[in-house]
Amino acid sequence: MINYIPVEGPICFISRQIKTTEAMYGASQMEGLCLVWTLEKLHYYLYEKVFDIIEYLNDLKYLLNMEKPNRPMLRWQISIKEYRGNMMIVHKSRNIDNNADGLGRWALSNKPEYPAWVPHEENHIQGLCLK
Repeated sequence: MINYIPVEGPICFISRQIKTTEAMYGASQMEGLCLVWTLEKLHYYLYEKVFDIIEYLNDLKYLLNMEKPNRPMLRWQISIKEYRGNMMIVHKSRNIDNNADGLGRWALSNKPEYPAWVPHEENHIQGLCLK
């Protein structure tokens, strides 16, 4: 918020490489994995806060509200249960998204010649923007 006027924009960027088994996930499962991983990593900042999750595929609501989920989906539903009352999932078309995550769209490989590469740190926040 700037002067109590809501402004949409990223507050931080985090990333990780996917595992071999995760590479076989479909796009909607990948969004679910991303949500669960992000909530785990940003728990300190998000716990008991009201926040929006902006999605592009419109599948997260379905995945997280399945009546008979498979085991991975059930684990995801359980792991985000504490956020459900404060989290709102909002669908947004990629065509009108001006705040798209550039790190996800033009990702660099994880090599030492890139300045964001930190060889001994895991799961670090690469950027933070608070307004």
